Amino acid sequence: MAGAGARLYRGLEGLFAVYKPPGTSWNVVRDTVETNLLKGMNSAPPPAPRLQVRFLPASSALPDGSKELTLTAVRVPVLADHPLVTGPQFRGVKVGAGHRLDVPSSGVLVLGVGRGNRLLTELYNCHLSRDYTLHGQFGRATEDFSPTGRLIERTTYGHITRDKLEKVLAVIQGTHQRALLTYSGVDLQTQEAYDLAVKGLLRPMDKSPPLITGLRCLSYEPPDFTLEVQCLNETQKYLRKLVHEVGLELRSAAVCCGVRRTRDGPFTLQHALPHQRWTLAHVTQAVREAAGAVRDTLGREGATEAERRQRGQERGR
Repeated sequence: MAGAGARLYRGLEGLFAVYKPPGTSWNVVRDTVETNLLKGMNSAPPPAPRLQVRFLPASSALPDGSKELTLTAVRVPVLADHPLVTGPQFRGVKVGAGHRLDVPSSGVLVLGVGRGNRLLTELYNCHLSRDYTLHGQFGRATEDFSPTGRLIERTTYGHITRDKLEKVLAVIQGTHQRALLTYSGVDLQTQEAYDLAVKGLLRPMDKSPPLITGLRCLSYEPPDFTLEVQCLNETQKYLRKLVHEVGLELRSAAVCCGVRRTRDGPFTLQHALPHQRWTLAHVTQAVREAAGAVRDTLGREGATEAERRQRGQERGR
């Protein structure tokens, strides 16, 4: 790997975000990005071939009419370095994916190239929260909590008001906040717990069930409603089930018609490249623009994580 191609690859190493459309698998998105990056890098001018000295025969006429054979030293390209012999400069590029999205879901999907794959692991270990918007509909329940699942119940929803909906959401969020305090290993009676909660820095010490750190209603026009969720350790299936449980708490039923991730750690929808911009130039620019935010996030969250580990060790003594 040398020349312009190597410089292009070095510019790609890092993290960036793309927008995954609904109905597409996350690995299809990743593979498409990989293919586009390979095409872009292999379109760069190949490195200049090596030169070797060859002695080429030449003849010259003598005064008596005869010819003299001579050898002339010349520098010629090494044929083994010709692109038709060597093939493409790059035969593969490792693109890794962060927190994945299932097929029906859409939104921010963080990818990493080269050393960016290590940064993906570091972000994962920071237990960063993610934001979603959930589109729900009251009046029916299905087997898999989605609108296309097998219908198992129809219910009324005329008694549901926005005020009742928001009260249920507040109860759910309060329950999860108490669970987050438990899993974070912080003494609930201390000022430290209060300060961390206010700053939004509470994180579970180890693996935990899905935790909701924020939950509010963005809109309600019966039977349709939209929720905004901040969460940790979630899956999209869990979020659909959350919509179903909101319906049950309101003595009705609900299905989740859409799950859209709007933020993953430091990456928001503003940073997510649409399909038309999954190109070498746009990805390189995105990696460069995101580098500072990723560095700041890892530095801040890494220090907080170290403090949490230290508290856990001290309690274990």
